[in-house]
Amino acid sequence: MPSDVAGATLLASGSSAPEFFASFIAVFSLAGASANVGAGTIVGSAVFNVLVIVGASAMFKAVTLNWKPVMRDLLFYVFTIILLFFFFQDGRITLIEASIFLGLYVVYIYATLMWKKWFKYEDATISETYLQSKRKQNPITFVVKKLLGVLIPDTNKKPKLYLLTFAMSILLIGVTSYLLVDLLMRAAGILDINPTFLALTVLAVGTSIPDLVSSILVAKQGRGDMAVSNAIGSNIFNILFGLGLPWAIFMAFNGGSITVENANLNASILLLIATVIVIIFLLVIRNWRIGHRSGLILILLYVAFVIYEVSRL
Repeated sequence: MPSDVAGATLLASGSSAPEFFASFIAVFSLAGASANVGAGTIVGSAVFNVLVIVGASAMFKAVTLNWKPVMRDLLFYVFTIILLFFFFQDGRITLIEASIFLGLYVVYIYATLMWKKWFKYEDATISETYLQSKRKQNPITFVVKKLLGVLIPDTNKKPKLYLLTFAMSILLIGVTSYLLVDLLMRAAGILDINPTFLALTVLAVGTSIPDLVSSILVAKQGRGDMAVSNAIGSNIFNILFGLGLPWAIFMAFNGGSITVENANLNASILLLIATVIVIIFLLVIRNWRIGHRSGLILILLYVAFVIYEVSRL
């Protein structure tokens, strides 16, 4: 599988599991959360993914991107944001709108699988420097694996237990996501802060850590396309699937529609569109090369976003 396809699908969906669980928990009003918390987490995570994850990946490893797969993800992402903004205007989500999100995600998956056949391009290769570094024992990785090995079977040693490993991993992500949402709601009550603001900032960053780590790792491998595709693909997954599926399940069982607090979310959604414009502008003027300076600009833009959200309290 091409690295950009893996980044936009497998890596994106796996590393975005916390956002999906946070959205699911919020939609079903678990841990005292509301649907606005789930939507806020997704929107805030989208801003973090594009600005911080792409920026941090570029600062770790400057790369020249292949514009064909990157433009695929950016075009789908722009359309996804516009659709989200349009659906939020009346302050409620219907089952038809949730189904449209899910249908569009199926189209996106099909496009990623067929894109290399439609538009010929070379896949990124892993740098020899990275391969040499991986042959050395990393003490931090060793400790983390040992700790996780207590709860989750190692498929390298026990390959037949891969289904159990997958199930345990999903369960662990679900439990930690619930704890994150519960802590957020408690903090919002104690500090008397709108939970949607905390979801847009604190919870969004917390659930996006797997995306950040995975993107930096593949960027260090020399697979810049995969890092960028993971960041943007995660946003597409979060909006279309992470919001669409919980919405659809809830309304399929309970009927009616889901109310969303569009007043606090619309401005952030518009900022999402602005971030895409900035990304495209930086890539085009630098001939699809993203390096340390561009990465720093993106991270500073995220700092500006947080300052803006704080000013709205």
